[in-house]
Amino acid sequence: MADKVSEDQASAAKDPAKPVAAPQQATKPDAGHVHDHGPGKTSIWTLTLGSIGVVYGDIGTSPLYALRESLAHTHNVGTPEGNVLGVVSLLIWALFLIVTVKYVAFLMRADNRGEGGTLALMALAQGALGRRSSAVLALGILGASLFTGDAIITPAISVLSAVEGLKLVTPLFDPYVLPITFVILISLFMVQSHGTGRVAGFFGPIMMVWFLALALMGLSHIGDAPRILFAFNPVHGIRFLFSHGMLSFVVMGSVFLAVTGAEALYADMGHFGRRPIQIAWTGFVLPALVLNYLGQGSLLLTNPDAIENPFFLLAPDWALLPLVILATVATVIASQATITGAFSLARQAIQLGLLPRLEITHTSDKLEGQIFIPRVNRILLLGVLLLVAMFKTSSSLASAYGIAVTASMVVDSLLAFVVVWRLWKWPLWGAVAAMGTFLTIEMAFFSANLLKLLDGGWVPVLVGASVVLMMWTWLRGSGFLATKTHRDSIPMRDLIRMLEKSKPTRVNGTAVFLTSDPEVAPSALMHNLKHNKVLHERVFIVSVKTEETPRVATQSRYEIEQLSNDFTRITLHYGFMESPRVPAALANLRKAGLKFDIMTTSFFLGRRTIKASPNSGMPLWQDKLFIALSRQSANATDFFSIPSDRVVELGAQVTV
Repeated sequence: MADKVSEDQASAAKDPAKPVAAPQQATKPDAGHVHDHGPGKTSIWTLTLGSIGVVYGDIGTSPLYALRESLAHTHNVGTPEGNVLGVVSLLIWALFLIVTVKYVAFLMRADNRGEGGTLALMALAQGALGRRSSAVLALGILGASLFTGDAIITPAISVLSAVEGLKLVTPLFDPYVLPITFVILISLFMVQSHGTGRVAGFFGPIMMVWFLALALMGLSHIGDAPRILFAFNPVHGIRFLFSHGMLSFVVMGSVFLAVTGAEALYADMGHFGRRPIQIAWTGFVLPALVLNYLGQGSLLLTNPDAIENPFFLLAPDWALLPLVILATVATVIASQATITGAFSLARQAIQLGLLPRLEITHTSDKLEGQIFIPRVNRILLLGVLLLVAMFKTSSSLASAYGIAVTASMVVDSLLAFVVVWRLWKWPLWGAVAAMGTFLTIEMAFFSANLLKLLDGGWVPVLVGASVVLMMWTWLRGSGFLATKTHRDSIPMRDLIRMLEKSKPTRVNGTAVFLTSDPEVAPSALMHNLKHNKVLHERVFIVSVKTEETPRVATQSRYEIEQLSNDFTRITLHYGFMESPRVPAALANLRKAGLKFDIMTTSFFLGRRTIKASPNSGMPLWQDKLFIALSRQSANATDFFSIPSDRVVELGAQVTV
């Protein structure tokens, strides 16, 4: 079993657990500086509106099912009023403690040059430690893998729960709920290749209408049973937990549905900035969610039969169909945010060397973050459709929801502990007290969600475990491959001395050889000398390194080292949220005084055929998995944005 993978997979062969050393060359004086991708002159209110549309879609659609699923387990125990007050109190305080305190007030301060998310936090923790940490790397891989499970379940449960509202309009829609859901989901994934830029402008206003509808529907029913306001007293939630034994544990797993999407606050911080997201949450989103849960609780106190679907039954009959349409649009927006988040996470993983180099399409010429990854899109679509076909109802899907999100939050807390302790210089007892409080709450939620494991919770666990296995295999195989290549190659300086003694035929122009290991001669260079017996008058040995920061400023992109009169070693530095565009970076080198004609430059890429080896250091099954993953790797020409008519590929066969 064999496959081809480019030797120049720069990001795949590096160790993402090892901090990147800042270059020391005068031509790269500020390696740590990043572009200011902040709001600039954009109004903070415009950014706030945008964050409402993009950041809060997932958590904003939780009222569709969170209270219903939480109370579904309690109909045979306790008093209806005590159950409603207790569960609504738990929902409200989960929003206060997990979302408001942990993410909005605390964790958003732990930004990596303005960026958030699990992998950004992982890189920040690595930098705080100042050394290689396998534990931190493992946590980052685990968190990223769990997000993948969440990215598959969120579109399925969100869209399905909204379309189910059609059954309340008329039972005639019942047979069409699944077909309509399939059509919406397939359409959603089909338009991803066109980018989200054109429709993103509509997200904010639509979600504004959605949250206003949540608030107004809740307000219209609070007066039916004003005693629902006692739910603000946490005693009711605590009393419920300690009076229902194991059932309380089960209900906790469903209560957590109210805060799924909280991690989006942190992950999307780089798009809008900390302040707009905080304003949107505290001033608009949180009040709307709380009012809606209070309204649903009040409705259930006066009409316990409304437990069938308390959210849609808040609306008057005349507003039911418009509400179903609005809810469907809102869930599509929530799904869109999760899908684009999966694209961003995949690119970060690729740049950090955790996944093979996949084809990435930029859907905007203005915004770096708007990307489309076809292979990831197809995998997500297949997973979402399988989930809907398997579980058929949002209530059944709710059993699969929660494990991945709670585990992801636990990972965030563990990584944040490293940042708080080592980077923020808190005393150990202070860091343990702060993060230990959050971990205690999240571990309770996680343990409660583990009860769903056999009832559908195995789905995100299986997805997460599969992604962990792929990342670990790719990281390990790339490391073995890089070590073998380095051992079997000739040091670059030794080759230069050899060429000075035995001069090959020289030809006009510039040759660029891309390599993941700039210390040794690229195989493409060796094959060119061996078979073509020529050498260009100028030779650039170019490698791409991924920094532990999200972005690197253009003026800090490169470092140059003159190896001889005609050999130059160039290292290009990119952040883990950037896509490497090698020709554009080389064009900027001319401003640094490097003289060459970019239009007469040829790019030489090495392409290796990989075969499994019994002595690779990995089991045979992992060898085969690594080779299978390498098959998914995009062409280096496209990945590095090199014009295809300027590329020469020279191949070799190696064992992993």
